[in-house]
Amino acid sequence: MLSLIDSAGLVITDSGGVQEETTFLGVPCLTVRPNTERPITLTHGTNQLLPPTRQALVAACQNGFSRRTPPPALERWDGRTGERIVQALCDGARFD
Repeated sequence: MLSLIDSAGLVITDSGGVQEETTFLGVPCLTVRPNTERPITLTHGTNQLLPPTRQALVAACQNGFSRRTPPPALERWDGRTGERIVQALCDGARFD
């Protein structure tokens, strides 16, 4: 799925998880729903909420929203989540 998103010029979704993935990859996302649990995607301008109408989708695409941008540098979106989880589970203990 990530490969499909990374290859896309624009993603249209109603999924919260996809909103985060598109933001991380710098792919513009149009989210067809009235709200989001991922407001950081709106703050950084990689995601836009739209009503479920053809007119809204066409207008967003015509207004240039579909241009890909470099991914934002977001705190803890550095690809090191697994390491932090292991560190928390092991209380900082190191295993060879």
